[in-house]
Amino acid sequence: MAALLLVCTANICRSPMAEAVFRAKLGPMFKTIASAGVHADPRGAPVDARAAAALARHGYALPPRWRSRRVEPEAFGQYALVLAMEAEHVGALRRQAAPGQQARILMLTDFVPELAGQDVPDPYFGPAQGFDAVIGMIERAAQRLLVESREGRLRLG
Repeated sequence: MAALLLVCTANICRSPMAEAVFRAKLGPMFKTIASAGVHADPRGAPVDARAAAALARHGYALPPRWRSRRVEPEAFGQYALVLAMEAEHVGALRRQAAPGQQARILMLTDFVPELAGQDVPDPYFGPAQGFDAVIGMIERAAQRLLVESREGRLRLG
């Protein structure tokens, strides 16, 4: 079974929301579903309260003691698929990964045809509704990833 890593900037909003949604929708498909940030505080931080509230409104949750973490170089050997929230994250991750590991680093929106290549907007500096919109994008990507896997277009591990 393959492992999946979801990545954003600080690992307190978008990627933890994606982790919760993907665990709920695709849990049996993956050995591990985790999240991390390219610039996360190395001491770990809790999920943003607005992100947690949005997850709860949509019926999702993270484990009670969940803490942010930074993407470490060994992650590229541990995860069959790394989905980033922004093109900038993809670039940073590919610079860290070995040449043979770079192809497994994609944008989350690459799984939503009408959004392919677009950044998932960072809701941190906006209103609470931005968190709900991001969850909607994540749900669409999770559903499409599931379809592509079932139809044999996505090979993991």
